[in-house]
Amino acid sequence: MSERDQRIAAFLAANRWDRAERRPLSGDASFRRYERLVNGTRRAVLMDAPPPHEDVRPFVRLARHLRDLGLSAPEILAEDPDTGLLLLEDLGDDTYTRMLAGGGDEPALYALAVDVLVHLHRPPQAIPEGLAPYDDATLLKEACWLTDWYMPAVLDRPTPQAVRRGYIEAWLSTFPVVHAQPRTLVLRDYHVDNLMWLPARQGVAACGLLDFQDAVAGPAAYDLMSLLEDARRDIDPDLAQAMRERYGAAFPGLDAPGFDTAYAILGAQRHAKVIGVFTRLCVRDGKPDYLVHIPRVWRLLERALEHRSLAPVAAWLDRHLPPEKRGIPPCPGRAR
Repeated sequence: MSERDQRIAAFLAANRWDRAERRPLSGDASFRRYERLVNGTRRAVLMDAPPPHEDVRPFVRLARHLRDLGLSAPEILAEDPDTGLLLLEDLGDDTYTRMLAGGGDEPALYALAVDVLVHLHRPPQAIPEGLAPYDDATLLKEACWLTDWYMPAVLDRPTPQAVRRGYIEAWLSTFPVVHAQPRTLVLRDYHVDNLMWLPARQGVAACGLLDFQDAVAGPAAYDLMSLLEDARRDIDPDLAQAMRERYGAAFPGLDAPGFDTAYAILGAQRHAKVIGVFTRLCVRDGKPDYLVHIPRVWRLLERALEHRSLAPVAAWLDRHLPPEKRGIPPCPGRAR
């Protein structure tokens, strides 16, 4: 038994779950690992988030904040932050992804997810104290995963520093509009893989929330964009537009042009980030399964770049990553 296994066993024993059956649950694009614990009628989920790769404290803090707002983040049943172990309420198996694949009511599910954002963004909902801002440094770090991982993979050479600087300058010219928007709690990975259908609960609590530990304080448009411009599934444009209108109708005082511009910029930034992340997962971490989504993410990025506010970024990409270079990069270990 490894040292990590011994720590997990001790944690489960200390919290009276050592006799439970342990069943692996699907993981995510991180170092975290999950197991379902079943002991008679009792159920829980073990989150194994080993330091120094992961830190469970932000998850615990955000889960409690969201629950205080009446939202369905998992209850924290037990915690050992120093070891990176949590026992969580088991919200079941009905992820939005599974419900949609099984013919679930897509408009109703998306409407509920939008209503959660409306609830989260309405005053006087507070941003948790100490939450990091979604500032230029963070936005640029993420956007540069395209230059730092995707470009070397697809062009077979490191990205020259002068080229990278030009990329950064192009993005910096777009960010003032983003920062002019009112700040909210941004969950940051708000999409169907991280949402649960909980029909026994009422109102916005019927939408369970997962994977919010990377939350920041930033513009409200981000999570709505993340929901409706999903890297992993196609969404009908009419449905996406209806959901944007649903959100806008809840905020009659919204600066619609500013919101729409921020939505486009943040969409482009996220899509550039995701292309880089999916490449990194294969090249560095040996996880090639995400590469299949890269063509979709490029389509989303190219559509966002049609907004006039993104002309500098579009021009840079046309020069350094022309359309014929916008595909799935070669990656060791990927099946041919």
